[in-house]
Amino acid sequence: MSKITGCCSEENHPNSRRNVLKAALGITAAGVMGGIGLGLPQISYAAALTQAERDKLTPDQIIEGMKQGNKRFISGKMQQHDYLAQKRSSADGQFPAAVILSCIDSRAPAEIVLDTGIGETFNARIAGNISNEDLLGSLEFACAAAGAKVILVMGHTACGAIKGAIDNVELGNLTGLLNKIKPAIETTQFDGEKSSKNERYVDAVAKNNVKHTIDEIRKNSEIINKLEKEGKIKIVGSMYNLNGGVVEFLM
Repeated sequence: MSKITGCCSEENHPNSRRNVLKAALGITAAGVMGGIGLGLPQISYAAALTQAERDKLTPDQIIEGMKQGNKRFISGKMQQHDYLAQKRSSADGQFPAAVILSCIDSRAPAEIVLDTGIGETFNARIAGNISNEDLLGSLEFACAAAGAKVILVMGHTACGAIKGAIDNVELGNLTGLLNKIKPAIETTQFDGEKSSKNERYVDAVAKNNVKHTIDEIRKNSEIINKLEKEGKIKIVGSMYNLNGGVVEFLM
């Protein structure tokens, strides 16, 4: 995407997407203090991340950026994404900072609840946010080949896949998928009724399933395990609350 040079260029404009993103991630402290990171309604967010900008970010800064994005979502002060401009600026290359493994549930779209734009995150969705060979390959591509620095596994409350696993549902290929959740059921410590009708129990299993998925990623991918041990990436879990909209990060 061509840019106009000089004082009025996109990169020099105080409200450019890049300057706002840097402020939101703590790179420009003055910007955060001035309210830029709060998602002011008049700001238009256009340009996608460049490789140089992504590479300057640490995993902790990227995680903090996602936390701030969720705060904007909850407050209703989300960024005014110019998706067409983001599409144009990322057409020749993508440099996402993170990869998100989340559930297929239509009420839990990670890009929206974390207020991210086109070109910022890889997104893998599957019922119950479980890990399998194909998903591991996708995560390895995102981190080892494309340079993403954070893997976020995101479960959510009232998860239908979790309920199905608790109830031993059998339905075609879904049966095998739900079987991958059952180890999380077996290791969930809970005092009370262990039933799919008990919301607290379902959510406890869902949270434990996030941790189980992270363990499976580390165990079954030598590539990701090595990147994490070298400090090049971070793997973090989270739970999205369907009612309040809060994403709880499980550090």
